[in-house]
Amino acid sequence: MRITAARPLADGVLEHELTLDGIPGVLWTAGPDAPPAPLILLGHPGGLPAMYPRLAARARHAVAAGFAAATLELPGCGDRPRSAAADAARADLRRAVTAGGPVDDEIVDRLVLPLVEQAVPEQRALLDALLARPGIGGPVGVAGGVISLGIRLAVVEPRIAAALLFAGSYVPRAVVEEARRVRVPLLVLLQWDDEGNDRQRALEVFDALGSPEKTLHANTGGHTGVPAFEGDDGNRFFARHLLAGSA
Repeated sequence: MRITAARPLADGVLEHELTLDGIPGVLWTAGPDAPPAPLILLGHPGGLPAMYPRLAARARHAVAAGFAAATLELPGCGDRPRSAAADAARADLRRAVTAGGPVDDEIVDRLVLPLVEQAVPEQRALLDALLARPGIGGPVGVAGGVISLGIRLAVVEPRIAAALLFAGSYVPRAVVEEARRVRVPLLVLLQWDDEGNDRQRALEVFDALGSPEKTLHANTGGHTGVPAFEGDDGNRFFARHLLAGSA
């Protein structure tokens, strides 16, 4: 992994651009004299340049609460090579949604499963690299992004101790079955009026999650209308499950 020198942001937060096997990402940490901090992987829907303002705001909030934060570009997004198969599946999804009909499971599988299969090893490699750096410790949390990716990571990556997931309905049936194997504490955020989500399908995914501790926060509003106070609740959730056991 290649990482740039720190760029100071507001409130003493340091930002580093990183490249992992040619994949761009960003790391946010506290100052060099801060104690080792648990790491939170910040998820997003892809396209780091466009997502950067929101990610940086989330990261500064997390660092202020005692964490380090990092994110990595998703396959086929931003400056990474495009996938013709994913683009075709995305176009089929848009047509189905525009027509007002149901979205076939086959479309969801074509769009989501290859993304998860490629992104999970990349995220685990990012953990390998970051947890070897001074000032960053475990355990690890996952926050937001593609819910199918968060579910798979929670199942296969033992260093993840808690996950904050953004509810979604375009989840392959195979991933819903995997959700029954999740055991880490979960906080799931659902926008009740999300124009891009099937609310009932999203609730079915939540119901399938097998964690003994899982909490659903449902708020009125559309896809981008998550209330600001959920950031504070998310930090309290991670403090309960990460800070007490941090290295």
